[in-house]
This record gives sequence, C-alpha cells and structure tokens, in this order.
Amino acid sequence: MGFEVTENVAHTGVVAILKGDHPGKVVALRADIDALPVTERNDLPFKSNVTTSFLGQETGVMHACGHDTHISILMGVAEVLSKHKNLLHGTVKFIFQPAEEGPPPGEEAGASLMIKEGVLKNPDVDAIFGLHIGSGSPVGTISYKPGGTMAAVEQFTVHVKGKQTHGSRPWGGVDPIYISAKIIDGFQSIISRESNLTNEAAVITVGKITSGVRFNIIPESAEMIGTVRTLDSGMRELIIRRMTEMARDIAKAYGGTATIDWQSNTVVTFNDLALTKQMVPSFIAAAGKENVHVVKATTGGEDFSYYQEKVPGVYFFLGGMTPGNKESFPHHTPDFMIDDSSMLLGIKTFCQMTIDYLNAN
Repeated sequence: MGFEVTENVAHTGVVAILKGDHPGKVVALRADIDALPVTERNDLPFKSNVTTSFLGQETGVMHACGHDTHISILMGVAEVLSKHKNLLHGTVKFIFQPAEEGPPPGEEAGASLMIKEGVLKNPDVDAIFGLHIGSGSPVGTISYKPGGTMAAVEQFTVHVKGKQTHGSRPWGGVDPIYISAKIIDGFQSIISRESNLTNEAAVITVGKITSGVRFNIIPESAEMIGTVRTLDSGMRELIIRRMTEMARDIAKAYGGTATIDWQSNTVVTFNDLALTKQMVPSFIAAAGKENVHVVKATTGGEDFSYYQEKVPGVYFFLGGMTPGNKESFPHHTPDFMIDDSSMLLGIKTFCQMTIDYLNAN
C-alpha cells in the first residue's frame, strides 16, 4: 500500500509510515497485538486452537482482550488512508505493538522497549492516538475521559518461607500456605481501611499461589503473584509500603519470613487535556453526539501510558457489544466475544482524528 515498513521492532512489533501529499506534523496510531494464556470457549469459525506452555502450565492462546480487533482496525485505517494521501497534511506512523499485557519474566518488551528502539523518532511523533474495544459497551459508542484515564499497574511477587513438616504434625513446622492466606487477608485491609477511596479507586489482586507437592506434606515455601492498580501517586506509594511491611510482619508473627519483589508495568494513562478537547469534535463527527460519552477512570492498565509520557496522547474506548444485549462476557475470560461490526466505527474514528489533527496543524 506504499508504506515504509519496519519489522521486528521490540521483538515482534511492526511499524509502518505513510507520508501524505502535503507537509505537516506526524501523528502515530497504535494497536496492541498480543494474545493471552486463555483457552477459547466458543463456536466462532476463527476460534483459536493454539496451545502453549506459559509459566510452566499448559494453556490455550486466545485474543481474550480484543487485540485482534485492534489489529484489524488499524489495518483498515492503513488501507483507507493509503488511498487518500491527498487529504494528509503530514505523516502517519502506524504502530503494531506486542506485549501490552506485560513482558515475559526477565524480559523487557511492550511500549517501553518500542520507545527505546526509536518508535517515536525518525520522524519525530507530535501526537499519538490509541483505542481499546470493550465487550460491555454497545457497538456504535465512544467513551473517553480527559486526564487520568487508566491506572498505574504494579506486578508483585511474594516469597513466603516456612518450615516443612508432615501434614499430620503442623506443630513440627511453619506452614507457608497458612501464612500466605493471612497475608492476602491483610493486603485487602490496606484497601478497605487505609486507602482514601474518596480520592481515587485502588485494587490489590493476588492472581496465583504456588506451593507444595503432596496432600500430606506442609511445604517449606509458597509464592504469590498479583497486581496493584492505582490512579494516585500518593496512594500508590502508601500501598506498596504497607504491603511490604505487612507481608514481612505477618510472616514473622507466624514464625516465617516473607519478602516482595516489585515490577512496574504501566504508569497512569493520562489523556492530554488540550489534545483531548481538540479531538472531541472528531469523536462526534465519527459516532454522532448522542453516542459519545465521558466516563470515569478505570482500574485497568495500559502501557500506552509510556507513549503519553513522551508526547501528547489521547486514548479512547470503542463499544463492542451487540446492541440489545443485557450481558457480556468480561475481558480475559474464555467466553469473551466482540461484535465484529464495531470495527467499522473504530476505523472511521481513527481516520477522522488523523485527518482533523493533521489539517488543524
């Protein structure tokens, strides 16, 4: 289609550049492309049958967050704009980004690595736009929020050390599974009793516990991994500090030890206030005023936020639920499904935003 294409950016990413017929600024459009370790459970003709091993467990591989529609939308935008370069006063950079869901253990990936490898340079990007489809909002709608939109995301690993003993003689050892349960309970009190939730929302979730090998052995150690979601830097610092203290002190109270390793996955997704205001007419032109809604911030996270630390950006939400449906399946679940017709508005909105931004500058 006449693009300059670079492959293998940040491992498996693809970047394509389309130069308009007229000089001007550079706008970037981003789609995340990675799937998830989820086994798909539906009868769609394109249902994933891929399996793999993830963190030592056999699992299916599924686009359970709609990233496949993001790819399709951005490819559609590329096809449309390639036929209308005469309307473009500037350059469009298409970013197909892997690892938005987080890098494999011990690796660097995703938006941060793409930035390190120069995705916002040559040519230098002036603004960036991104979207996320949603299974819970109706097709034909666009939602957005100026300022803080999605949460900062921390990943944590708690290492609990006890003392192994026979399952019939718990007094002969120190049970790390019991300690882990107490630590989880304590973590939730940080949210319910120590965090000022009238300020912003916050979430602590333990997503996996690993411990033991046999029904009648109290093991020596346990490991928990999870996530913290915050929308306020002060609350983030409080929660991290208190979780670290609480894990250590609870374990000590029951005769064991516990430490936490932290990994920051994203910062707050912050929509530039002036750029968001500038793009609202584009939303309305694409979807109609009655279908454009301002929403509250969510505790989901997005590494699109790293681009927004470098250049002004706007991130919005696209409805993906069949109109009239009363219930939808959440993201990251085996039954997650998107109404394909939603992609048309995604293409139209990205095209409208791109042309409006370039022509206004």
